[in-house]
Amino acid sequence: MCLGVPGKLVEVSGRDPLTRMGKVSFAGVLREVCLAGVPEAQVGEYVIVHAGFAIGKLNENEAEEVFEYLQEIAELTELQTEP
Repeated sequence: MCLGVPGKLVEVSGRDPLTRMGKVSFAGVLREVCLAGVPEAQVGEYVIVHAGFAIGKLNENEAEEVFEYLQEIAELTELQTEP
């Protein structure tokens, strides 16, 4: 099982589709990812990232929905770990 996490593409470097890289923001934390799997991705769009590779695109509404689910999971986890 793998987990792909959505993030917002904030910077792109390189023109070659096979070596194109980008900086993706995950709740303000920037990570460099390989964009070879989504050569059409542009700054301002959301991508799904797994193990340092962007593996798909999604629109802002889809990304927000995932962020809401992740927040719910975090809140449930906090409730379960409180004494």
